[in-house]
Amino acid sequence: MKKFLTAVCCFVLFSTSMASAGQGGLGMALKAGTLGAGIEGTMGITDTVNARLGFNYFSMDHDLTESNVEYEFELDLMSIALLLDWHPLDNGFRFTAGALYNGNEFDATGKPTAGSYSIHNTTYTAAEVGTLSGSIDFDDFAPYVGIGYGNAVGKNKRWCFAFDLGLMYQGSPDVRFSANGTSSGIAAFQSDLEAERRQLEDELDDFSFYPVISFGVSYKF
Repeated sequence: MKKFLTAVCCFVLFSTSMASAGQGGLGMALKAGTLGAGIEGTMGITDTVNARLGFNYFSMDHDLTESNVEYEFELDLMSIALLLDWHPLDNGFRFTAGALYNGNEFDATGKPTAGSYSIHNTTYTAAEVGTLSGSIDFDDFAPYVGIGYGNAVGKNKRWCFAFDLGLMYQGSPDVRFSANGTSSGIAAFQSDLEAERRQLEDELDDFSFYPVISFGVSYKF
């Protein structure tokens, strides 16, 4: 929630600045893609260069019971993008570079209804582990490069199709684990939990580069 409120405040401030400075035309777009649902403003700087500011958000909760363990998953996608577009041709094709404030994170809790946990090849009873909580997030600052099509402030058009394809570098994942069972204060248990955490970080390292794909429609004011 703190990241969400910070992002909203930043978006409002940047949007106000963009609107007041938009001498080269101003366009707004609604988008959807791998960053979630988004709203985006475009300001023309020169005939071939535009600045874009976008806010994206998506949240999903899901419950699942598997192997006698009740899981609660929560996925939050939230980002603010500040981008520059270069249109080298006399159409909507563009090269894009910029950065995002990255608030994407994933939380999960698991509680066995019967049986036991296996943590780093060691078996613990349900009472010894209790509720196992985990979270995954990434760097707040994420550089971005990509290509796309669409110019929200292009000449002689009010409505325009928008498409983006690129990569966001969000750094190595930060994985955290905690448990509240009877073994939570035992050094051997904490060592196994830390080994499990490091293993998951290694497995998720490929997600340092996050693919960005989005579609949308824009309107020029």
